[in-house]
Amino acid sequence: MSIFKSATFYTTVNHLKDLPPTRAEVAFVGRSNAGKSSAINTLANRTRLAYVSKTPGRTQHINFFDLGHERFMVDLPGYGYAEVPEAVRAHWVQLLGRYLQTRDSLVGLILIMDSRRPLLELDRKMLAFFRDTGRPVHILLSKSDKLSRSDQQKTLTMVRRELADYPAVSIQLFSSLKKTGVEQVEQVVEAWFDAVLKEQDSLPDSE
Repeated sequence: MSIFKSATFYTTVNHLKDLPPTRAEVAFVGRSNAGKSSAINTLANRTRLAYVSKTPGRTQHINFFDLGHERFMVDLPGYGYAEVPEAVRAHWVQLLGRYLQTRDSLVGLILIMDSRRPLLELDRKMLAFFRDTGRPVHILLSKSDKLSRSDQQKTLTMVRRELADYPAVSIQLFSSLKKTGVEQVEQVVEAWFDAVLKEQDSLPDSE
């Protein structure tokens, strides 16, 4: 069974000091209207595991989901447009940024972009910001069902070309509505977890 289908809500935090101790976790992030929550729900085969709203920016905290076997999925606040006070927005930016750059148990980032509008300025900033961590990024070009088959391939080729020099990045088409691309995401994330956990298991116990 897919690791995502066993997901259960674990905790939500609004301050880094409250982050739970975990061994390995993968984070999902994207613009506020890119379809992040829908992607999480599709992967978990649930309807409301992650809250989907018509108002962008509803994910205001860092939400943790237990995948079992010491693995966790993390739903991060959306970036970009959100009808929230500036003070709240500034807190999100600080929380998101510090989490991404300092979280030791973060093994990789799933970055969701709307396939009709990929690589917008904030998407590029997110990639540049996370690049220094050296951890892998897997991009989901969401809502691909909105494009014709030829446009899907054109978009995929364009994004791959523009990110050819970016280290440890992979890209795929994804549709929550059609549930296409699910298995590919599962394979990528399971490979990340397996590699990190095996590496940890091979280390000698510290005294």
